[in-house]
Amino acid sequence: MPKQDVTEVIQQYNGELNPEAGATAIILAAGHGKRIKSQRSKMLHKIWGKATVERVSNAARKGLSGANVCIVVGIKAESVIKTVGKRDQQVFVYQEEQNGTGHAVQVALDAMPEFIQKQKIYVFPGDIGLLRDSTVKSFREDFRDSGKDMMVLTGRYEGDPAENYYGRIVRVPDDDQNKNAGNVIKIMESKDIQALDSDEPYPLEYDGKTYEFSRQELLEIPEFNTGVFAFNGVPLNENIANLDANNVQGELYITDLIGIFNRKGLSVGAVTALENRDVLGFNNKAVLKEMNSLYQQDVYNQLKNLVRFRDPDDFFINDETAEKLIQMDVNGTTLDLTIGKGVYINGKFEFGAGVELKDGAHITGNVEFGNNVTIHKGVELSTYPDQTLTIGDNTIIFQDNIVKGNTSIGSQCRIESGVNVTGSDRYPTRIGNRVMIKGTSYIFGSIIEENAWIEHCILKAKRVHCHYDRNGDVAPVRYVIPQPEGLDDVESIGDDREEYTWPPSN
Repeated sequence: MPKQDVTEVIQQYNGELNPEAGATAIILAAGHGKRIKSQRSKMLHKIWGKATVERVSNAARKGLSGANVCIVVGIKAESVIKTVGKRDQQVFVYQEEQNGTGHAVQVALDAMPEFIQKQKIYVFPGDIGLLRDSTVKSFREDFRDSGKDMMVLTGRYEGDPAENYYGRIVRVPDDDQNKNAGNVIKIMESKDIQALDSDEPYPLEYDGKTYEFSRQELLEIPEFNTGVFAFNGVPLNENIANLDANNVQGELYITDLIGIFNRKGLSVGAVTALENRDVLGFNNKAVLKEMNSLYQQDVYNQLKNLVRFRDPDDFFINDETAEKLIQMDVNGTTLDLTIGKGVYINGKFEFGAGVELKDGAHITGNVEFGNNVTIHKGVELSTYPDQTLTIGDNTIIFQDNIVKGNTSIGSQCRIESGVNVTGSDRYPTRIGNRVMIKGTSYIFGSIIEENAWIEHCILKAKRVHCHYDRNGDVAPVRYVIPQPEGLDDVESIGDDREEYTWPPSN
């Protein structure tokens, strides 16, 4: 996409930064992620229904208590920008050429106002989609309390050291009885450690003292770099230009700031994340699937005592709905909600008590359920964002039906199999209480009065009255269909089909 076009999109979606925020989060989302083998930007791959960059942005915003957010975009910039959307205290910055993590931070700082230099700066990779705001909050507190100029968020590798391909955190040894104990000397990449001579100690200088490490000692360091950093803004701005591309890739790396800070007498610390899963990134679809499974397990663990799940490994409930269910429980509301295997829930919902969503029900949009509503297997309920679908108490919608749009269904209704109900903004559908609809029927933009019985009908913008026969029973409305249109374009093929070819010639 041409830079001018990206610039116009950025101007459209940028919000206003807050000079009093005290912190700014820079989200690195410019790369494509070639190893994931997808036409889609790596940052737009979803974890539990949300793009990973959006999840990182949300965690940073909440964990840093209203910080400014700067998202660095590059490849597929427009898609990333529009997926995240416009928000207060959030801006996008375009990295036209992907020249390393250090360069991305440099581009971000160059594009932001001078007051950012006085704030704390936090840097996050855009692919750590399991990051929780509690981990960000803890990291912020650790950085604040440490008095360091720079801090690295780390993880701990628990497997075979020979299979650890992360960058190792090399610290001043703890047995060093001076103020530098525990400070970070360097982040060493696994491939660089592997290339060392196993018989020669590897020297590292720090604050005028030389520390020696064997190749094996370095390999066995379990603490690894997660790509999450915190900085005091002033020294970061003063030193970011000192990065150089003197490496095999010819790129500017944010990790090289550790050496620069150390040489200038600035302190660099590190703290381990609450859980490794919080800082798990992905470079392939297998790891992405694992991350999605971990998130699903989290949702299940939060809801398992509130909701009956037929299959804890096969369901989807979006974050907003899960949070609402949890809050309802906190408020003392008991739902007795039952979720079948493969149920998909994504939107804004109101649930009454005793709702049952059977296997494969697919529900999106804004749906309000009354009490004791039963939605059978394979039913699809959906609305556009500005519409609402309501279903009254004790109503049953049977297998594979479709109900969508601006529609209201009353209490004690039975919508049996083979029914499609739709309401639009101009022609909403309103179905009264105790209505029966069965057979192959399509209802659009109609008003169905209470107690009506409809079978095998196509009703478009109609009002259906309830009529009683001489015995006092409801008289069914059957086989109502509209007048045919376009009959001049329809003909019988006949018995001799050899003269017909497909596709037809012009």
